[in-house]
Amino acid sequence: QVQLVESGGGLVQLGGSLKLSCATPTNIFSIYNMGWYRQSPGKQRELVATITAGGRTNYADSVKDRFTISKDNPKRALYLQMNSLKPEDTATYYCNAVHPLNPSVDYWGQGTQVTVSS
Repeated sequence: QVQLVESGGGLVQLGGSLKLSCATPTNIFSIYNMGWYRQSPGKQRELVATITAGGRTNYADSVKDRFTISKDNPKRALYLQMNSLKPEDTATYYCNAVHPLNPSVDYWGQGTQVTVSS
């Protein structure tokens, strides 16, 4: 079992920045593909950004040029730098790890709330 723990959420004003972190005691970052997803009340969970074990990144169109996903393998940490935040970015953000050869093997954190006020 892989434990993922998110932190860094909070309340921020329109145009502000936050940096989310996801930590795990298990050394999976060099093997698993990692990602950030978010879910707002009444909406489905959606992809925000992903990063492969090799470091290739992918972003949802809605966050391109504003958010940056990164990881630090030795620190076993995944990050999401969020800039120019908008009210529509308000959601619970979840960290995800999925095995690249067996997508049924995936893990989720408990989520961290991000609220952007206008």
